[in-house]
Amino acid sequence: MIEQPKRHLVDLMKGFSTAMMITSAGDRSMHARPMAIAEIGEDGELYFATSLDSGKLRDIALNPAVALILQDGSVYVSLQGIAHTSTDPALIDRLWSEAWKVWFPEGKDDPSLVIMKIDPTDAEYWDNSGLQGIGYAMTALKAYFKDERPSETDAAQHAKVTL
Repeated sequence: MIEQPKRHLVDLMKGFSTAMMITSAGDRSMHARPMAIAEIGEDGELYFATSLDSGKLRDIALNPAVALILQDGSVYVSLQGIAHTSTDPALIDRLWSEAWKVWFPEGKDDPSLVIMKIDPTDAEYWDNSGLQGIGYAMTALKAYFKDERPSETDAAQHAKVTL
């Protein structure tokens, strides 16, 4: 039996290092870009490092609602949330990665460094890894031979989660 869908969602999210972030520019155009995940909190909040002059910050100033897509070969997460920015030195210090120095040459004190936090509102996951994937494959195989659609999946394989 799966633990609560919210806990399973957050556990799945913690397996990712990158997300596609989708913002809206206000003119109804959408922009998607890959973002390295700095941290995922216990309630599913996500943290990213970005630059003060980035297009995504211009987008969220107009519309702070964002979508995030996380995917690997057998696990998929779609998340919606509200973006916030912070230049809090304590937060930057806690999240700092030396790899960021490529984009922020002055390190933690770089004046262009901003932390973007996404507070999730809704999410959906599809987990076809491990036993969930085997179980779904068996369900799909039975449905194939019966000329039926597969039955509904359980929360171990798919769930919509309100955060």
